[in-house]
Amino acid sequence: MNASLERVRDVLAELIKAALVSDDRKSLGFRDAARAGLAGLAADPPDAGTVRMDGAWTLAIQAAEAPEFRPDEGQVNLTLPRQSPLSLSDLLDPGLDVDRTVDRIRKSASTG
Repeated sequence: MNASLERVRDVLAELIKAALVSDDRKSLGFRDAARAGLAGLAADPPDAGTVRMDGAWTLAIQAAEAPEFRPDEGQVNLTLPRQSPLSLSDLLDPGLDVDRTVDRIRKSASTG
């Protein structure tokens, strides 16, 4: 996996974890980690040609749904979409609102 893809995956994973957890304090921690990751992406933007967002999204879901995070999940029963609801340009947008983005991820999911 290339470094650019890893960095994007890590940010997406933090956003997904923030959407999945029901504990506000833990969700805030994931949101803060996403903000830090987004700042890193903004400071050193990945080359769009090296990042396939759907691949990064799939890897991020796997990371966010790791067994160690399952006890904290519970906001909603989510089935996350196969395609990323976010583009690389969304992540690089300086006006990106992390809270709205977490809500967007929640709303992009099928609930059961």
